[in-house]
Amino acid sequence: MLGLSIACAAAAVAWIYLLAGHGGYWRTSEWLPPVAAEPDAWPDVVAVVPARNEAEMLPVTLPALLGQEYPGTLTVIVVDDGSSDGTGEVAARIGARMSRPLRVIPGAPPPDGERWAGKVWAMAQGLDAAGPARYLLFTDADITWEAHQLSRLVAAAEGDDRDLVSQMALLRAATGWERAVVPAFVYFFAQLYPFRRVNVPGSRTAAAAGGCMLIRRRALAGGLAPIGDALIDDVAMGRMVKRQRGRTWLGVTRQVVSVRPYPSLASLWRMVARSAYTQLRYSPALLGATLVGLLFLYALPPAGAVAGLIALLAGDTGPAALAVLAAGLAGWALMSLSYLPMLRLYRLSPLRAPGLPLIALLYAAMTADSARRHYAGRGTEWRGRLSPGPGRRG
Repeated sequence: MLGLSIACAAAAVAWIYLLAGHGGYWRTSEWLPPVAAEPDAWPDVVAVVPARNEAEMLPVTLPALLGQEYPGTLTVIVVDDGSSDGTGEVAARIGARMSRPLRVIPGAPPPDGERWAGKVWAMAQGLDAAGPARYLLFTDADITWEAHQLSRLVAAAEGDDRDLVSQMALLRAATGWERAVVPAFVYFFAQLYPFRRVNVPGSRTAAAAGGCMLIRRRALAGGLAPIGDALIDDVAMGRMVKRQRGRTWLGVTRQVVSVRPYPSLASLWRMVARSAYTQLRYSPALLGATLVGLLFLYALPPAGAVAGLIALLAGDTGPAALAVLAAGLAGWALMSLSYLPMLRLYRLSPLRAPGLPLIALLYAAMTADSARRHYAGRGTEWRGRLSPGPGRRG
């Protein structure tokens, strides 16, 4: 019991650090400011939508992108990456009804001998077709936009001299499993890449959110080849811009929304497992450390609280039992406190917060399964296409 009390106390101290000293990752406090002053001239923007088998999504999302109330010139390019469901034809029909210009580009295979991840190659083809526009907006086919959001993004980039302005789209949380898993997905992402640190010029923390990335053309002078084989394109994009000493910003929003459904645990499991081991750079050591870290931070405090309570109910009122109970409850309470802002962002009950340890265990299993999939040769997929991992040509 003494060893367990020491371990629980260490976990509680770790949670004190995470809340007080880890970039305020849990606060969900990074929001686009209101437009204080409009640019003297609104720059041209080209939006690039990589799309593979998205005929079902585009009628829901593409009109919102084409209907942006943006004072400048906005052109939308849909890159139809080898779809088999008529994605290109659907996009063209939608574009014909809208006033904004839309181009549909049929995707081509990457050049022989070059390593490209599927989505990044589609993005690169859109970039090549974009012309000299000052800004590129990379967005996904499942993302819908409020009418003035592009104006807010451009005003923020111009007003604060940012090379990359990105927002974490509000993911769908309609079903029971989505409400359980999705907020935690964003929470863990922010824990890995605290948004406040991303937004500090010169900091080493770099990330972006792939559904909404507004980037200056000058930051793409070398094209997307430097991140061509990146399987997590948004984080790679953020790192590329910061390596050039560019200024980036990443925040949360309710105005950019993903409408892609994940109705079952299996679909959510695939969403997480397809890239979790990639995030760990295919390192067994990092995998082991991650799993141990998840158990230490999320499973140990409630386990200690339960063990201490059982000991007390059994008549053990010694200092070790009391210490286990107190430390376990403290760590569990701090953990739950850290989850409240994310639940509030998703408009979910705060009573869900104490259940975070169970969700963390689920994510640990998904991460382990991601490694299993990699070693089984299933790797990372984008819309059904296997992307090149280490030692694999795309």
